[in-house]
Amino acid sequence: MDQMLFVQTGMGIDVHGQNITKAAVRAIKNAIHTNSMPGIREALPEKSLDNMKTNVKLALPCDHDQLDHEEVKKAIPYGKVTIEVMDGGMKTTSGIVLEDKDDKNDQMYMVNTSIEVGY
Repeated sequence: MDQMLFVQTGMGIDVHGQNITKAAVRAIKNAIHTNSMPGIREALPEKSLDNMKTNVKLALPCDHDQLDHEEVKKAIPYGKVTIEVMDGGMKTTSGIVLEDKDDKNDQMYMVNTSIEVGY
């Protein structure tokens, strides 16, 4: 990324099911779904959303190898997406195991994200 235009942050949780991808996608949606970027086209080369670059940093508490990178990329609607994964977030008890929610245990996964947008 040659020019960073802005950074968005978010947090996502999978309370039941222990799905790290679901928590990561929720973190991304939390970061981007409360923003509007009316001037973004004017700032991008050739005024095209295809030239937007987005770097998604994800802090995961566990299961790095189970993160579905393609599913995560789908959460970003435009441009070229890169993903960086690091240790972080939190794994803590939900207080209950719900088999009908695909729980393997009582753990819930919390993921933090920082989303850098530019070109």
